[in-house]
Amino acid sequence: MADLQRHFDRTIEQDRRVEPRDWMPDGYRATMVRQIAQHAHSEIIGMQPEGEWITRAPTLRRKAILLAKVQDEAGHGLYLYSAAETLGADRSELTAMLIEGRQKYSSIFNYPTLGYADVGVIGWLVDGAAICNQVPLCRSSYGPYARAMIRICKEESFHQRQGYELLLTMMKGTPAQRDMVQDAVNRWWWPSLMMFGPPDDASPNTARSMAWKIKRHTNDELRQRFVDMTVPQAEVLGVTLPDPELRWNPERGHHDFGPVDWSELKRVISGDGPCNARRVAVRRSAHEDGAWVREAAVAHARKTARRTAPDAETTSADAGATVMDVGTTNADAGATSADAGTAAGAEARA
Repeated sequence: MADLQRHFDRTIEQDRRVEPRDWMPDGYRATMVRQIAQHAHSEIIGMQPEGEWITRAPTLRRKAILLAKVQDEAGHGLYLYSAAETLGADRSELTAMLIEGRQKYSSIFNYPTLGYADVGVIGWLVDGAAICNQVPLCRSSYGPYARAMIRICKEESFHQRQGYELLLTMMKGTPAQRDMVQDAVNRWWWPSLMMFGPPDDASPNTARSMAWKIKRHTNDELRQRFVDMTVPQAEVLGVTLPDPELRWNPERGHHDFGPVDWSELKRVISGDGPCNARRVAVRRSAHEDGAWVREAAVAHARKTARRTAPDAETTSADAGATVMDVGTTNADAGATSADAGTAAGAEARA
């Protein structure tokens, strides 16, 4: 055991990747499952706020853009659930933990989208914050997670540009459209800063995650990077960020900004946000409505496995067990895909 621990420590020290078959401490495995699961849940729940606007988007082009983005988020969730499975986590159990309130997702998705401008602001601010947080995760010490993040970050970057383009278009429109954008910015700015998590001195997981190189930057470092990136973008848009204390500090070489209401973050994470109950209820309904699809996928996989067996009557018990394992694995993949499609449809209709 001591040799295994030393090998793991050297892997981390030398900036090499920990892979699924490598030995890892129980704490590292548990931390990775928690983080990846929370990230996956956030992608799936995150389909809802914008999915509500697919049918209400003003043009066919805007509908197609939004539909493609929501579909991307479903794909991100599937990549991440697959990464969690490499750690021995069961996808159905992770889903059960989400809808039973035993696992969390990003607090940002517990806020309502009150107008169409919210779609653009989510793309600009929320996806922008996600990019700041997730690009360093491409160098995370756990291989499957880091590799999944490469594609996710590329798509999130595209989502941010889509949102910014929508806002630029609206800001060139009528006074009412410009007011819609400013109102949305006012409502989403502070929740976007909360996305990075609590301040470093109140974060229970940052120190260990940094030591294991799961994370490469602290919450406060990433929050500062996001503010510095966003201020000049707001100036180009012509919107005002709702922080009277926001100003450039030449001595620090960064923007100073006002205090975040951490009590609100704690309240939302605890389940008392504007949309907590609604988001989980929609996810639960989509999962339950998709049960028949998962059952059909399991039956089809088993039938296919029997057809491909050399001789169903003479196959040994071991071979039969192996076929069933393969069928179950295939069914899991089919069930996940079906569940995601069902969830996307149900959440979009919501």
